[in-house]
Amino acid sequence: MRKFLGLVLALCLSLCGCAAGETAEAGPRVVATNFPCYDLARQVLGGEEGLTLLIRPGMDAHSYEPTPADARAVYEADVVFYIGGASDAWVEEMLAEADGASALRLMDSVEAIEEAHEGHGHEDISYDEHIWTSPVNMRAMLQSATEALCAADPQNAGAYRANAAAYDAELAALDQTFRDLVASATRTELIFADRFPFLYFAREYGLTYLSAFSGCAEEAQPSVQAVAALIDAVERDGAPAIYVIEMSTQDVARAVAEQTGVPIVEMHSCQSVTGEEFAAGESYLSLMTRNVEALRRGLF
Repeated sequence: MRKFLGLVLALCLSLCGCAAGETAEAGPRVVATNFPCYDLARQVLGGEEGLTLLIRPGMDAHSYEPTPADARAVYEADVVFYIGGASDAWVEEMLAEADGASALRLMDSVEAIEEAHEGHGHEDISYDEHIWTSPVNMRAMLQSATEALCAADPQNAGAYRANAAAYDAELAALDQTFRDLVASATRTELIFADRFPFLYFAREYGLTYLSAFSGCAEEAQPSVQAVAALIDAVERDGAPAIYVIEMSTQDVARAVAEQTGVPIVEMHSCQSVTGEEFAAGESYLSLMTRNVEALRRGLF
């Protein structure tokens, strides 16, 4: 990856040299790595002008590799928003060369949760990257993003702060909706026959969970024992739904559903969107509002 990034950056610098003398854009040039970063910037900016999304609709964030065009976007940006987890290691290598951009590592805005993984004879500590799945975290990220954009474009700071205040009120209402739902629920466990990117969400709202995979980026199929444990849990606890995430193959979920007769329900992690969702203007708020009904199906 390091060699690849070096080649990408070399090409980027060459391209940037050819672009000298172009007229500067009126607003800040903002680059966002994934969809939550993109939508956060879009809400504060009040639109998409000057905003670039690197991990495009339909892409898997865990297997993404930057292109020369992506490197050029980072090099020319005024502000770069990224999460800062293991999947974003390439961003920090790129930023080391593109020293003109102001980079905002959004994981620094929240209290990150450690994950322990066994391997190579020692315990390797990493942090769960999916910080945005908690609306409370999203509000903290919003504050950091607003300050970064105001610093990059003081002339429009008033508009950015007004946009952020309106969006913060919507996030607060979403947070309260989830709290009210969980408070009235008859169950507190979610069963995911899939990867589980909702650790921050579950912690925030006092939910427990059982999932097929130990890690969100894990590519291997779960063991027979893991699938059997999901089936046993559904039958033992009378779970009314089993969950999958967006763009899932649903292979494990179908196996569990066939054995239990329980319906499969999607909860959207918001990490990425399909081309159709992007074109339709889906946002973090619209996707998380959809999750309210999905959550209801599994907690009652």
